[in-house]
Amino acid sequence: MDEIVKAALAKWPNVPACTGWLLLDRRGQWRMRDEGAQARGELGTPVRHEALIGFINRNYECDESGQWFFQNGPQRVYVELAYTPWVVRLARAPEGGDASCMPAPTLTAHTGTAFEPAEVFIDDEGAVLFVDDTKPPRAALLHDHDLDLFSDLATFDDESGGRLPWGAARTLSIGRIARSVVPERFGFVASPATKAAKRG
Repeated sequence: MDEIVKAALAKWPNVPACTGWLLLDRRGQWRMRDEGAQARGELGTPVRHEALIGFINRNYECDESGQWFFQNGPQRVYVELAYTPWVVRLARAPEGGDASCMPAPTLTAHTGTAFEPAEVFIDDEGAVLFVDDTKPPRAALLHDHDLDLFSDLATFDDESGGRLPWGAARTLSIGRIARSVVPERFGFVASPATKAAKRG
């Protein structure tokens, strides 16, 4: 969290949170949603300003109930999730060198940080999810532009799953999962706005 944000929180600790105005789409883009977009159920307008994107990325966190938010100074802005709280890009390992010490492919989150996977799942709609081993585990949707690369790297046994080589000495299992159970399984709230409306 930025120091300027920490200072604002200390100065104005009781600013009400807001919901519905910021969304993370399936390609890792932040989108602003005005009242019209919210009413129509639209994704909203992509944020294009690089400094603002960087500010959101650095101050993106999760509360104790699994709701992800952007701490905008003293105000907590809860994020609507088009699917998972993280979106990752997959890159092939560099070519060349000794095959016995071949580096693993890499995953980079939408925030620009590295994402180290422990498991892989394919949901019932064909989306690929990477899950890390943090506590609680973070689930990340693979950007759809990288599905072909994933298919090139993975080996599929049958309808139940497969394997994904991850460097010379490690292989990740690929399991199957229903999209409907993903939020509960990995402990996140897809729509804080809906949750707030039910409380109210």
